Amino acid sequence: MVDPPTRVAFSSAESSLYNTVQALLKEKSGQSAWEKGLIRWSLQKKLEDNPSCSVSLIRVLVRELDKLLQIDKARSSCDTHTIPVLHTLYYVVMQSGVTIPTSVYQAVYESMMKLLILPSPYSSVVLSTLRCIEMEMTTPGSLYLRRVTAEQNLKNERFTSQEKVFVLADPAVFSAPLEAAVRSHVEASSFLKDTSTTERNVLLRVLQTGLGTSCQSSMLTPALEALGDHVVQTYFQEVVLAVEKSLNHGAGGRASYLDSLQHIYRDILTASQEERTNLEHAPVFNTAMPYPEINFLLWKDEEDLRNLLENVARCCGSISTTVDEEEKDKRDSVHSQDSGIERDLKEGDSDDKSSSPTLTFTRRNALKNMKTALKLSLMSEKMDAFPGGWPSFKEDRRRHTARVVVLGDDRVLGRLSRAYHSIRERESKHLISTRKLDLRLYYIPVTDVAPSHPSPVSPCEDEGRLCLASLLGRVDPWYNSNINSVGAAISKLQSVNREPAEPNVFLLDTLCYYLRCGTQTVNLPLYSVKMTRSSCDVVEELFVSHLEADVPEFRHLKGKLSKEPTVRQKKPSVEVFHSVISVSYTEISLSKREVVKRETPMTFGVVITSAPTAVTPGQDHLTVKFHSVNPENNTTIQTQNLSIRALQHRTLSVCLDQDTRSTYTGIQRVEISPCLHPGCGIRSRSTQEQQFNKYLDKAMHLPIHTFTGVSP
Repeated sequence: MVDPPTRVAFSSAESSLYNTVQALLKEKSGQSAWEKGLIRWSLQKKLEDNPSCSVSLIRVLVRELDKLLQIDKARSSCDTHTIPVLHTLYYVVMQSGVTIPTSVYQAVYESMMKLLILPSPYSSVVLSTLRCIEMEMTTPGSLYLRRVTAEQNLKNERFTSQEKVFVLADPAVFSAPLEAAVRSHVEASSFLKDTSTTERNVLLRVLQTGLGTSCQSSMLTPALEALGDHVVQTYFQEVVLAVEKSLNHGAGGRASYLDSLQHIYRDILTASQEERTNLEHAPVFNTAMPYPEINFLLWKDEEDLRNLLENVARCCGSISTTVDEEEKDKRDSVHSQDSGIERDLKEGDSDDKSSSPTLTFTRRNALKNMKTALKLSLMSEKMDAFPGGWPSFKEDRRRHTARVVVLGDDRVLGRLSRAYHSIRERESKHLISTRKLDLRLYYIPVTDVAPSHPSPVSPCEDEGRLCLASLLGRVDPWYNSNINSVGAAISKLQSVNREPAEPNVFLLDTLCYYLRCGTQTVNLPLYSVKMTRSSCDVVEELFVSHLEADVPEFRHLKGKLSKEPTVRQKKPSVEVFHSVISVSYTEISLSKREVVKRETPMTFGVVITSAPTAVTPGQDHLTVKFHSVNPENNTTIQTQNLSIRALQHRTLSVCLDQDTRSTYTGIQRVEISPCLHPGCGIRSRSTQEQQFNKYLDKAMHLPIHTFTGVSP
């Protein structure tokens, strides 16, 4: 029963919006996840077509937040429904093109303060949304300006953040027709980009939002159209300056900010007074948030990701020098001081202190300081995962963001984990892109095999190659509604002969919504794999979801035994009198008591999964299932460290993340353990660093952005 405070009469416009919001929050039993994604998208398009309804929608969302806290004191459904409401509220405030009354903002603020009592990670989403609302209350139009400026890479001197978006598709899933279809849908955003038009739209949008009724759009629109591109760029710089000054001053800068907008508004009208009469009937600009430029490519080589990031680090900013120039400056600064050439010797005769005999000692200290700064930089990245921050707008050392979206199934996440580890390992030795780039990873599941119904015993095996996608959907239902459902639509694009306009917009809108609102991460644990061949060669790899090791001679037994689970076989097709695999592990138990070596007789295969436990931070472990010749001897254990050794001069075949491209044969021994972050492997020299290092989580995870993040 709804409490009396929520029984407020709705206007006709609010009544329609209320029904849409209720359909959005309806439980899965009443509708499919795909339908929820369509409802969210239709609400977004309704707001773009009619910005005046944004205030009514905000009122509806605020009442819904109040009702959620009143109805469910136990927080179960409250937590689940809060995420859609919060992200919808944030998106409405960001893309609203009208002035939102202070009373409405105050109601939003009071409701969200009550929601801070929710458990993590819901409270983290509440806090980050609340910070954005406070920013928009103080400086109307700032969310829109910062988001568009970063996505469109608009050059200015005050807010220098820039973003690049890359979509990497797995060739194992994307056939040539599917690749062409998705590319045409995704890269359509590149043809809609025009810097001058975007700057005019931003000016119109910010002035309308900040000044409200005192800004006459019928006069401002033709005035902006009459101005030259250079003049528009000048006014755009002034608006960015006004926004950044207001944000730096906090709530006290609101009055000065509005005065600056009023001044800019009058200057624009005055500067275009002569031409404005001829453009009185100019069309109104489209101030809806434009699409960012999206680069789509097939991910054929794991090194492609690292090369992309290095190119962005070199080219993405006008405020910093390139990596090559920095490295050249470092080399020149060392060689020009004491290289021994005649020029340096002459300079050494001068009174310059930089060429004093203490130069060797000074340089050695500088090298030590570089290593310390490197280590602290990598450690601070581990601490940046502390919940509550809104990554898009908080102050960051890195001014550029690379958003990487991978399309595929568990195999592409396995490839992503290996590429990510390679990048972090390289950065731990020498900072190249980390200093300038903030890397954010997104995942849209797409597969060429339909998953079966999940099994409570072994979800990963029964879900085919969408094990991690199913995990993310369980952790974050809003991700399941908006992102998991998109994969099925993408898979069907290759069967469409013509290019429909609506799915094009829907796919782009959903992708952009994910990039803008998917701010919380689910950290998937990574595991190191050390494989020793019979020739003593060692191969070091890692996996994120799945590892399968078996003896090729007995591989057919698994299929035969699984086909006849009810028939008791009198004799196996291959005689196995002794153990063919020796397994040593540390079993996880409630008492945390270690279980030493154990033999698994007549076992011919091992399947190891990590996804079902990835939602519990600090308690990550592997689920190991042994396949025995006798199905009655099949066992399952939980462990973090595992060693597998082939016996009787046999060898193992090892497949990582169900990817045949990552299959290794002729393996004699396999050692599995949690993957350690490369940055934590640097030895600490000071006592203070050693004390701090023991509290640091050294395990490495793959951070996939979602809407909710990890639930405890």
